[in-house]
Amino acid sequence: MALYLLYESSSGYALFQAQGLDEIGQNTEAVRNSVADLNRFGKVVQLTAFQPFESAIDGLNQCNSVSEGLMTDELRSFLELNLPKVKEGKKSKFSLGVAEPKLGSHISETTKITCQSGEFVLELLRGVRLHFDKFIKDLKPGDLEKAQLGLAHSYSRAKVKFNVNRVDNMVIQAIFLLDTLDKDINSFSMRVREWYSWHFPELVKIVNDNYLYARVAKLIEDKSKLSEEHIPALTEILGDEDKAKEIVEAGKASMGQDLTPVDLINVQLFAQRVMDLAEYRKNLYDYLVTKMNDIAPNLASLIGEVVGARLISHAGSLTNLAKCPSSTLQILGAEKALFRALKTRGNTPKYGLIFHSSFIGRASAKNKGRMARYLANKCSIASRIDCFSERGSTVFGEKLREQVEERLEFYDKGVAPRKNIDVMKSAIETTQNKDVEMEEAPSVEASTKKSKKKKVKPEDAPLAATNGDASEDDAKSEKKKKKEKRKMEQEQDHGAEKTNGVNGDVAEQDGTAKKKKKKSKDEGAAASETKKKKKSRE
Repeated sequence: MALYLLYESSSGYALFQAQGLDEIGQNTEAVRNSVADLNRFGKVVQLTAFQPFESAIDGLNQCNSVSEGLMTDELRSFLELNLPKVKEGKKSKFSLGVAEPKLGSHISETTKITCQSGEFVLELLRGVRLHFDKFIKDLKPGDLEKAQLGLAHSYSRAKVKFNVNRVDNMVIQAIFLLDTLDKDINSFSMRVREWYSWHFPELVKIVNDNYLYARVAKLIEDKSKLSEEHIPALTEILGDEDKAKEIVEAGKASMGQDLTPVDLINVQLFAQRVMDLAEYRKNLYDYLVTKMNDIAPNLASLIGEVVGARLISHAGSLTNLAKCPSSTLQILGAEKALFRALKTRGNTPKYGLIFHSSFIGRASAKNKGRMARYLANKCSIASRIDCFSERGSTVFGEKLREQVEERLEFYDKGVAPRKNIDVMKSAIETTQNKDVEMEEAPSVEASTKKSKKKKVKPEDAPLAATNGDASEDDAKSEKKKKKEKRKMEQEQDHGAEKTNGVNGDVAEQDGTAKKKKKKSKDEGAAASETKKKKKSRE
């Protein structure tokens, strides 16, 4: 049986025919020895056809389809044109060697060509890859390397498809920076307290919060200048008028030493720097919350934004966290304790970073391990939904949180929780209903817009015109007014003519009536005269 080899290079498809395999035998070691020598390998493998790609985009599309195990139309036409034809109902008398088994199965399903991809074929293709530039005669030195580099860059760019709004690296950097800022703000605040306590030692016992202490120190500056005028400003900062009065009274009887103006300026500048860091920490926390709601909304709604971000950063990415089983997620962050317990054969830790969740703190001492195991199970489900779902929603996270709450009640009061199947079914139904509502919303808006367009009257049309068309509309309106005036004048003229015609008809009618009266009078006179003549004759 003849053997053909399909090689997908960066510049095009190439088809080779392997001859003289009986001499070498189906032995991979013999093929490995013959691959290095071009003279020996060239006698076994010969080029039969080569079809270059039309463009770089075409090469990228072909490479993507081959990596996915799909045969394109160009590859099918290339194989049908250069391979011997297979009669219907009969097996092919040759086989095609392919590097990708998925691609081979797809080719055999569609074209009925038997394909193979074993170690023997892979060794032959390795030799083809090694001496490919020698088989193509018109290929210039360096062209193949350029094509490989360009296709590698474009293929990598296409494979690294990611949504900008779902980059978990931003969450990792933000949570690291948040932890660093917490440490720095605490140490800097202690330095402000120690520094300003030389001047005003009583203020430490009155104001406990670090941020508020820095603000008060920035406001007071020199304690000797404290008076009742500072009470409203201190009340605005502290939110307590009694504390503000207490600070003013303590300032009057303070035991601290006086500082020079230069020392006070340095203290004020450092206090301002601590305040700026605290403000930046608040903004960074808000940024972390928004990013977590975009990247892992279900995990954030289940366990909180900060704990979820710490889990993602410790795992390395959201994908790595989704790949972790719940048992690994449970002790994530307690690796030292785990290996120490394994080394000393002691008790393994029950929880790691997940301990910072409020659920484990609310559980009793004997149920903390159970609660950690159950919460890790739900966190792994939420992370997988966030990682592999196309649309982000908090429905599953809220339902999983409800399950954890029910489990807490079960441990405390013995109330039986709902089954996981029922909860997931309800979550799926709610997501489907939301999708239906989202699909119906644009259609409803479009119908309302159409109805509004139909309801617009021609009289209101000029009002909806833009500012750019105002002059044209004014000119048209003036022309319409002139036409209407002309029509009115013509109608008045026609009305006058009609009224004149009516008056003429009335006059004519009056004239005919008078004529008729005269005729009747003449006829009556004539009749009376004839009667008189008759009587006189008699």
